[in-house]
Amino acid sequence: MVTGVAVAGNDYRISEERVSVGDLDAVLVRPRDGEAAGLVVMVHGDGPVEATHDGLYRPWFEAAADAGFATLSWSKPPNWLAQTMDDRAREAGAAIDWARGRAGVPTGAVVLWGASQAGWVLPKIAAARDDLAGIVAVSPAINWLRQGRFHLLEGLSEASDEERERAIAISDRTRRLLADDADYATYRATSGDPAPMDAARWEFVKLNFRSDATADLEASRGRHLPVLLMLGDHDRNVDVTETAATYRRILGDDVRIARFDAAHSMARPVMEDSAVAGFGTAVLWPRALLAGGVLDEYRTFLERLSPRTREGS
Repeated sequence: MVTGVAVAGNDYRISEERVSVGDLDAVLVRPRDGEAAGLVVMVHGDGPVEATHDGLYRPWFEAAADAGFATLSWSKPPNWLAQTMDDRAREAGAAIDWARGRAGVPTGAVVLWGASQAGWVLPKIAAARDDLAGIVAVSPAINWLRQGRFHLLEGLSEASDEERERAIAISDRTRRLLADDADYATYRATSGDPAPMDAARWEFVKLNFRSDATADLEASRGRHLPVLLMLGDHDRNVDVTETAATYRRILGDDVRIARFDAAHSMARPVMEDSAVAGFGTAVLWPRALLAGGVLDEYRTFLERLSPRTREGS
C-alpha cells in the first residue's frame, strides 16, 4: 500500500528531458499533454542544489506545466562556492540565451523563478535584460548581513540572555573579520564560533556578504516587469516585513505580494518543525509539503503572462 501511495503521489503531469546547458547538467520540463508557450527559468537558493532539488521542485514544474509553461532548471556547478551573485546572474543569463537559441524550446514568455538567495540574483538579471515577461521571487532577503542577523535572532528566541549575548558577540566578531578580509586561519583562531564554517564557505561568504538587492531592484524598476513576491508568515530565515516593504517601495504596483501560512521554503510550517512529517510527506506526497494556495497562486500568475492569454485578450 505504501508503494502504491508513493507512486500515485509522485505521478506528475510533466515530462522531463535531461539536457546540457553549456557545462551544466539541466532538466527541461514540459507539459505531459499539450505544448508549452512559455518558459520558466529557475534560479536556486543556497546550497549544492540538483536540477530537480531531489524531486522537491516537481510540484512547481507541474504547476507551470498546467499554466502552459516549460521549466528549465540546472544543477549548481561543483564550484558554486566560488561564485559571486554577479556570477550567478551571468550563469542564468547564459541559460536564457541557450534556451532562446535552441529549436523547440518555448520562449514566447520567459519568466524567472528564484528562491531565497536568488533574491540577490533575480534583480541583477532583470536590470540587464529586456526579454523577460515576469519574475517570481520566493522568500528573498534584501541585505545579506541583516538577513543573517535576523536568522540568528530567530534561532535564539528561546535562548537564555547569556546564550543570546554570546551568540551575538560571536556574530559581531565574524562580521568584523569579514570587513577586514581576514583569511580562514584568522577566522578559525579568533571568531570563537562553536560551529565554524569550512574554508570554502568562508571564502563564499567573503565574496558575497555585502550583497544588497536594493540598488538592483531600483535599476530594474524601469522594466515594469510583473513580479510575484511569495512570502511565508513563519519564515525564520528572512525578515519578510522588510522584504515586502522594500519591494513595494521600489516596484510599486508592478509587484504582487502574496503571503502564505508557510515557512521559508513555502512548506507548511509542520513540515519544517517535524523531520518525520517532512520526510514522510516528501517521499509519499511531495505536493502536500507546500502551504495551501502556493501552487495555485504561482499557476495563476503564469497564466496571466502566457502568450496565449495575451493573444486572447
